[in-house]
Amino acid sequence: MDDKAKILLVDDREENLIALEAILSSLDQDLVRARSGEEALKALLTDEYAVILLDVVMPGMDGFETARDIKRRKKTRDLPIIFLTAVNSDPDYAFRGYAAGAVDFISKPFDPWVLRAKVSVFVELHTKNRQLRDQTALLREQAALLREQSTLLKARDAGAARDDGAAEGDGEAGPRAADRLAEVVEQAETVGKHLPPALQGEYDELERRLAALREALDGG
Repeated sequence: MDDKAKILLVDDREENLIALEAILSSLDQDLVRARSGEEALKALLTDEYAVILLDVVMPGMDGFETARDIKRRKKTRDLPIIFLTAVNSDPDYAFRGYAAGAVDFISKPFDPWVLRAKVSVFVELHTKNRQLRDQTALLREQAALLREQSTLLKARDAGAARDDGAAEGDGEAGPRAADRLAEVVEQAETVGKHLPPALQGEYDELERRLAALREALDGG
């Protein structure tokens, strides 16, 4: 699995893309080019990005239109967008940009330190959110395995009622399952404290599954 984050660079001018790549190369992330708003939207259909650097003035679909389309999509509505503008750009650009969903503005020519610092913040946030999402998925899988184990234990208990020898062999299975469940619950609580709002629904569902599993184990 590639741990690098993808950063989408959207600008119709080659020299600006080259400048962005030169400045951001030291972050050691995947830099993806798009020469238009349409091309940027197409790129977002197939890959997940940490942040978008979006030029405001482009032929055809400009930066504001592109940003609005990005924010309309459920998959990308929370994706941070940094607008790139000229130093002498229209003062109204800031208002229009924030209204379209921008999180920040950076003026050309770029200050390398400022640009890297701002982009690195979103890369780090994206990486942490992805790690938390992966941990949540792992916990969900563990809960499913424990649920299967609980079902098997119930079936064995039913057989043990008819066979004393089988009952002696299964005596420790229940406690082992309970101990494993306790570990999963503890891990889930740790992950839950750091989850972003976008993943809260998944965590709530996981908590419900764990509670149901605990009830099944307790009830025998």
